Amino acid sequence: MLSRSIVPAPKSALTLLQALELTNVYLENAYRTTDSNIALVLCHDAEGALSQAKNANKKHPIHPKDPEHQMLHDGMAAAYIDLGKLLERQGYQAESQVIRKKAEKWG
Repeated sequence: MLSRSIVPAPKSALTLLQALELTNVYLENAYRTTDSNIALVLCHDAEGALSQAKNANKKHPIHPKDPEHQMLHDGMAAAYIDLGKLLERQGYQAESQVIRKKAEKWG
């Protein structure tokens, strides 16, 4: 039996900045937990939030001359690097390398 969520979904998609902030929340908590299963779930959620950030950037790209442009690109690269480190720490070497290559695209 499928249960319905009581909590309503957001009315709009997250912005790039919001998705990046959400990613960082997941990553910070993944670093803090001592439970490897919880850390892996948080890494999975962080990857999903990074995907939302990429989609937000495609829909509403920040102009390269915008002062926030470099900060957000650096933030995306850092988030991918952190995710790669966490995956490596969990023993997922191949997945870590794939994530680190994505960081290079943003860096």
